[in-house]
This record gives sequence, structure tokens and C-alpha cells, in this order.
Amino acid sequence: MLMNFAEKTMMNNPLRTYLQKTYETDQFLSMGGLTKDEHILEVGCGRGVGVEIILEAFHAKQVDAFDLDPTMVKAAQKRLKKHAGKVNVQVGDVTNIQSPDNHYDSVFNFGIIHHVPDWRSAIKEVHRVLKPGGKFYAEEVFEKFIKHPLWRTLLKHPQHDRFNELQFKLALEENGFNVKRSNQLFGQFGWFIAVKQ
Repeated sequence: MLMNFAEKTMMNNPLRTYLQKTYETDQFLSMGGLTKDEHILEVGCGRGVGVEIILEAFHAKQVDAFDLDPTMVKAAQKRLKKHAGKVNVQVGDVTNIQSPDNHYDSVFNFGIIHHVPDWRSAIKEVHRVLKPGGKFYAEEVFEKFIKHPLWRTLLKHPQHDRFNELQFKLALEENGFNVKRSNQLFGQFGWFIAVKQ
């Protein structure tokens, strides 16, 4: 599901960038560690901030990334020109990832799966493209936030079949992941490190 104007504004501003590069990055580093010399996939890359983080803070060797929104893909390609040769960004769909099975060392999700109506299919696809033993770094927004009257009015999220921390964890396990660590904030946001078994 594409973001509306309000959410694009919230996701593409200096405050969001600051939080992603500090708090969210620290969460992932402390929970899952570096991805040094790995081939990484980022799902739902937006304007490319996550790709920069994966390269610079996690020390990945190569990052493939995609987003459903062609305007965001163009913005990411422009932003990431300085990383030519290490980055491939294109239009794509997390429920139908155009990569072979067992292809990536790790996959990053900076808050994308809650936008997907069939979010379980997204988890299944992430599992498919990860190598055995590969890590899924997942940041997610929970039902409590999505269904809050203010955010429900301002933002465009699917409302049916949303998840909380436990439900997301169970879906990961049902799709062949071992959840190594998880953390949540106010019951509205969560971080997960899950390993493909």
C-alpha cells in the first residue's frame, strides 16, 4: 500500500532521519550486530536513508533495495549516487520479491510490513530470499498505533488483520524464523532479530 501525503511528510523529514540514524540503528546494532561484508536486501527503502545506514553503520558490502513507490525509488537513486557499485535500487513489492531463494545474508525492514494488507506473505517472501542462518532485522508499527483515532485519520494504513508484538513474533516463527531478540516501545513499535532456520 502506498503512503499518503501526510505519511510521506512524516517519513521524509530531518527528524525521522535523525531517529532512524540514532535510536533505530542503535536498537538493531545492539540486538543483531553488524552485517560486515554481507549482501543485504532492504525492503521498502523509501528515499534511501536505510540503505545509507546499512552501508555506513552496519558495514554491508552490497545492498539491494526496493520500494513500491517509483517516486521514492528515484529519490533513493539520486541520494545514493555516491555509493555507485555497492547499491541497486528498483521498484518492487515485498509480497513478490524478484530475487532467487536463499540469496541474501540479511534483510532489513525499517517499518514497511505494517503497510502490507497481506503482511504474512511479506514475511514468507523475506524468509524465502534469506540464506539459511540469515538474519531479518525488522522494525514494525503495531495495531495499537495504527488504530489510534488520530493516526487512523491522518495516515493511510490497512486496518484489517493488524498485529501486535506477540502476533508478529508468532508469524515469524510460523514462517520458519527463530526470533532471537525483540524489543518494543509503548506497545506501539517493535524491533525484532529473527534468524532463518
